[in-house]
Amino acid sequence: MAKATQLINNEVFRAFATYAAIVLLKMMLMSLITAYFRLTRKAFVNPEDTASFGKGESAKKYLRTDPDVERARRGHLNDLENIVPFVGIGLLYALSGPELSSALLHFRIFTGARIFHTFAYLIPLPQPGRGLSWAVGYAVTFSMAYNVLKAVWLL
Repeated sequence: MAKATQLINNEVFRAFATYAAIVLLKMMLMSLITAYFRLTRKAFVNPEDTASFGKGESAKKYLRTDPDVERARRGHLNDLENIVPFVGIGLLYALSGPELSSALLHFRIFTGARIFHTFAYLIPLPQPGRGLSWAVGYAVTFSMAYNVLKAVWLL
């Protein structure tokens, strides 16, 4: 079994760790953006979150949905649906021994697609920009999964 120091010295693993950290930080940023919109739009889903705005009926008006909050929240959910599989499959891919150039291509395209997807969601940009950026990222994850299976099962 490979030691941790051997992994850190592996260029493909270091590239994976770099790009995985970037997209995970981007995903974490989405929760802060959602919180920002909740606070600035005063749109909350839990009664205890409205306590600083009063009690009883005066606080109930803040228990509502807001289009900006919902858009940021949907973008964050989309990140969860796409970045988590990328991290898992990307780790397996990095450990399967791909060429550095191929791995960098996969990691960079996925990262760029997810960053573009976030801007397309939050601005919002007209379709098909957001849909295409999602599809590109999804295809990259699928390509890595295929390569892992090919390396393991000799497909």
